Amino acid sequence: MTIPPAVATARALIADLVSRGVRDAVLAPGSRSAPLAYALAEAADAGHLTLHVRIDERDAGFLALGLSKGAEGAPVAVVTTSGTAVANLHPAVLEANHAGLPLILLTADRPHELRGTGASQTTDQVGIFGSAVRYAVDVPAPVAPAGEDDAAAALRDLRSVAGRAVAAALGFRSGHPGPVHLNLAFRDPLAPSAPLPGLPARDADEGHPKPDAPLVVPAVHQHLGSPALPGDPERTVVVAGDDAGPEARQLAEAQGWPLFAEPSSGATGGPNAIAGYRMLLGADELAGGIEHVVVLGRPTLSRPVQRLLGRPSVAVTVVTPGAGPWPDAARNAAVVLPGLAPVWFEPAERPTTPFLERWQAAGASAAIVLDEATSDDAVLGGPTALSVARAVARVLGPADLLVVGSSNPVRDLELVLGLDGPGPAVLANRGLAGIDGTVSTAVGVALAAARRGLRTRALLGDLTFLHDVGGLLRGPDEPPVDLEIVVVNDDGGSIFATLEHGALAATGDAASATFERVFGTPHGANLAQLCAGYGVDHQLVKDVPTLRHALQAPSHGVQVIEVRVPRVDRLAEVHTLADRIRTGLG
Repeated sequence: MTIPPAVATARALIADLVSRGVRDAVLAPGSRSAPLAYALAEAADAGHLTLHVRIDERDAGFLALGLSKGAEGAPVAVVTTSGTAVANLHPAVLEANHAGLPLILLTADRPHELRGTGASQTTDQVGIFGSAVRYAVDVPAPVAPAGEDDAAAALRDLRSVAGRAVAAALGFRSGHPGPVHLNLAFRDPLAPSAPLPGLPARDADEGHPKPDAPLVVPAVHQHLGSPALPGDPERTVVVAGDDAGPEARQLAEAQGWPLFAEPSSGATGGPNAIAGYRMLLGADELAGGIEHVVVLGRPTLSRPVQRLLGRPSVAVTVVTPGAGPWPDAARNAAVVLPGLAPVWFEPAERPTTPFLERWQAAGASAAIVLDEATSDDAVLGGPTALSVARAVARVLGPADLLVVGSSNPVRDLELVLGLDGPGPAVLANRGLAGIDGTVSTAVGVALAAARRGLRTRALLGDLTFLHDVGGLLRGPDEPPVDLEIVVVNDDGGSIFATLEHGALAATGDAASATFERVFGTPHGANLAQLCAGYGVDHQLVKDVPTLRHALQAPSHGVQVIEVRVPRVDRLAEVHTLADRIRTGLG
């Protein structure tokens, strides 16, 4: 049987990507991408990879992003057809770029002779993702080889491109992983003339094949003879942003420095973690004593932290491995290091200082206020968003992963995480901190995390949920997934009430009406009916004890737990809580 060049090339490419460590591929249906679809189905049937099919390319992109997050940075392939299908990947590509996640984008395209002719579903896909990808190649449409030498040369060229793509996606040379783009032109015929013989099945006990040419990530560190820092070392704090890793906590505890850790930093907990730190930064008697900040990860969550990093009197050291841009939105970094030398993690002579003790006492005082504000007695009249976040954090443990949405949920979680113990590991789309694609991301995380024996939940706001409600759509043949999604429904965008827009809205009826229309954006959506349409279980809970019970009960499949909370008093609640925390400093 003669196999068309497009089909043969697609088979060879998928086989090569599998040999280089790709274990998951997400496919959106299309015609021009048919050769890749056949190759993926063949590889999946043989057990070489797991195939996920989604009808919406935007959901497919974020599903792949979640799979990579849940598998701790494994490369994941995404396949689309030509035209607008490619453009729909762009939000996920941008998030993967800023979060440093290795997506391999395989986009089908028309051959060069059909481009610019008005052919259906044909646009300029070359360079469509701009600087958001680490590597991009426009791969010409394959032709039938004239002989064995031509076939071998074409295969060698294809493998070279695939190898470079995977290396760039994983950041092997740069230390800066992220998405890559292979734009693959295919000519008709796009399907085999007869069923393909199929690949030999992979023995479940033999493990996946190893890459043909493994690449080694070099260790990148700048070894300082000693932690010689600007300012007074005893007046230093550690800021752990998204994906900082446990190194941030280890550093703070070794040096005796207060730790300001975002929920998705991977560095929360421990004796130096300061509860309610973003509200405590409003107290001059505390914040005014900071002379130096060491930043790890990407801090994007808190305006008080950004103001701290921008203070001219504060020296900032940023630790950021790899060749990517370093986080310095305030443009105030004095030192940028690619890594930390072991001496930084050796305990200081005075790991406990009066400066640290003041911050620890303030954090303990803030924790008392937060505990009182979220206790069952405090929310007898109905749950608040903050009490919902605490209930979720309280019942989840080390065997759980929590995907948290942007806007208020992640900020609420920041205030309560750690009040009842270590809590779960937290993942979030903080590369660009957008709300789009979060349901699909959570599904991808759940699929990948289950292989590691972890259970996944998600905590989302109502707008975040509605923005990606299509992520609930899964065909009957897709791999099963267990995921509980807690939706905090305040019928709109309460995050804006906590910003300057909320203060302006309080100045009069006209301003309030404008706020409600263009920022509050009430929707009145019936989440139960939406879930029913997608075949997903839905439960409306009306109080915090019922929520805790629902989360502790066994569950299977995708389930949505809705908790309705008020939005009208959100700004006043934030101000009152901050005032109570600062008053408690004495």
